[in-house]
Amino acid sequence: MFQIIGIVVVLAMVFGGFALAGGHFDIIIAAMPFELMMIGGAAVGAFLIGNSGKTVMKTLGDFAKIIAGPKWKTQDYRDLLALLFQLTKTMKTKGVIALEAHIENPKDSSIFQNYPRILKDHFATDFICDTLRMMTMNLEDPHQVEDAMETQLEKHHHEVAGPAHAMQNMADALPALGIVAAVLGIIKTMGAINSPPEVLGAKIGSALVGTFLGVFLAYGFVGPMAARLKEIYDEEHTFYTIIQAVLVAHLHGNAAQISVEIGRGSVPSAAQPTFMELEEALGNIQTEA
Repeated sequence: MFQIIGIVVVLAMVFGGFALAGGHFDIIIAAMPFELMMIGGAAVGAFLIGNSGKTVMKTLGDFAKIIAGPKWKTQDYRDLLALLFQLTKTMKTKGVIALEAHIENPKDSSIFQNYPRILKDHFATDFICDTLRMMTMNLEDPHQVEDAMETQLEKHHHEVAGPAHAMQNMADALPALGIVAAVLGIIKTMGAINSPPEVLGAKIGSALVGTFLGVFLAYGFVGPMAARLKEIYDEEHTFYTIIQAVLVAHLHGNAAQISVEIGRGSVPSAAQPTFMELEEALGNIQTEA
């Protein structure tokens, strides 16, 4: 919602200020299609040259996130803590054999099935199951497990954040592409150097529209969108670091309830359940069990 408001504000303030200052839109309107073709087309072409097909498709797929925001909501964080509580509790009280039935085939697990949004996320599910599988193989050094998890998290975050970097590179390139379009406009103007001043003025104005569009698109739209995507990816990454925090705390010998309390501290403030809310949720799980 705020992103849509921001777009309206940018357009209204820039073009409204231009109109109030006495500017005329006829030259901008006449030059806009051709300048957008040169600048926008070159930007898209450079985007395709500089990125893999996977990154290009992911950028298109993730574009809606700019408006929709992170995929993980408040309830998802509570569900994650509840899921990790059940898994670590099972491991501690019923042993490795009882846990293996859940981590070897999570789709059929009575625990995982209670949290379909988490189960649907392949990385979250694999990250939990692979780490617990390492623990069942007697890899019980918390520091080794933490290092292995950190490596996985860094790799995943680097791969996921590709669209934000790609969009930022496009934003960085747009002002220069605007200059390219402006130079072409000046070349066109020089070809009509014998024209009357009013004609030359119009041609120079058209050329400057290219510089304007390059800078305007870069700093008014594409750059902020790249920053928003990066912010979203970082927040979504926090969801996975909670898994690391809880499982490492479990390896240090903490009770399941203490481990998830440690994980609760990593939940973003806006989505963080209170101590009593988490206690109530875990209490309901134990009652049902």
